Amino acid sequence: MSDALKPLLPGSTLGVLGGGQLGRMFAHAAQRMGYNTAVLDPDAQSPAGLVSHHHIHTDYLDAAGLKQLAAVSQAVTTEFENVPADALAQLAAAVPVSPAASAVAVAQDRAREKAHFVACGVPVAPHAVIDTVAQLAAVNDNLLPGILKTSRMGYDGKGQLRVTTLEQLNVGWTQLGQVPCVLEKMLPLAAECSVILARGRDGAMVNLPVQRNLHRDGILAVTEVFAGNVSADLAQRAVTAAKAVAEGLNYVGVLCVEFFVLADGELVVNEIAPRPHNSGHYSQDACDVSQFELQVRCMADLPLTQPRQHSPAIMLNLLGDLWFHNSSAAPRSLQVEPAWHDVLALPGTHLHLYGKREARVGRKMGHLNITAATPDAARHVALKAAAILGIAPF
Repeated sequence: MSDALKPLLPGSTLGVLGGGQLGRMFAHAAQRMGYNTAVLDPDAQSPAGLVSHHHIHTDYLDAAGLKQLAAVSQAVTTEFENVPADALAQLAAAVPVSPAASAVAVAQDRAREKAHFVACGVPVAPHAVIDTVAQLAAVNDNLLPGILKTSRMGYDGKGQLRVTTLEQLNVGWTQLGQVPCVLEKMLPLAAECSVILARGRDGAMVNLPVQRNLHRDGILAVTEVFAGNVSADLAQRAVTAAKAVAEGLNYVGVLCVEFFVLADGELVVNEIAPRPHNSGHYSQDACDVSQFELQVRCMADLPLTQPRQHSPAIMLNLLGDLWFHNSSAAPRSLQVEPAWHDVLALPGTHLHLYGKREARVGRKMGHLNITAATPDAARHVALKAAAILGIAPF
């Protein structure tokens, strides 16, 4: 084995930029395998920082903080896509970083992301890049109705507007601050799905089963994963496309590729997330290797084994709304803790809360994984749990 691929063994320290819930679950997975963890995050009470061996409390571009992270870590990753790519580039001068800054930079810019998909030969929705007034004026109305999205800093439905006429497009671009945008033609959707894969420095790739997803208000609400949740042909096309995207980026780490399934059965790539993803949370309880262990293995140059799903699973996203009895105006004094006791009385329920101090409407507070012997049994329990928590049925 070459020095470049000499594995980092347990006892090493793995660093992560970002202290949110994905960093927290990564830290748990790394620590279970015997690694130390270091987190750089500006929040002194960040969920990942609270459970790690080192918490470097600085801004992501703070030179002293980045130097300290590189000094205590033998490898570094990121837990969210909007960490400055320049921070990853600075760290890469001193320590192995995965994914690379170049790959994260593509995921941070919808226009570059779309161009990458096209270059990889994977199907994308018809679209136009709008950076200037001239490009706005040149938009053909055959792209309408469409979704106008800011090229940068958009997630969970933020920075997006639906437009049906050229006049609305002009107004919408102004509402978004006339920043660089991408206009995507709205297509007749039948479903949404995602593929989570892991790619090592040696080019080896493995993937989790294809996840079928339901979004509400732009935020993932439910993920269902079991044999037959999507057709075998669709699953194969999705995995092939996802691997092409990763290969084209020379990607190292865990990558989520999200897809739209059209009414005619065709598949188009929506976007990528250069990190573990909500839709892969079920793997913590339903697979023999979770997405977070895959993240550890990629960082440490350990072997990547194909994950095996041993139980049908459904994941419910737990937003801060559940603490407010459906009233976004309720003061903190009226917050009520959800009925975890009743939920955990149901068979096959696995509660994951993120340690956030304050519930807020729309804030991701945790998730509930439901596993069972059959898809019908998992769905039956998931719907019961949803009813207890006040989550709309699906």
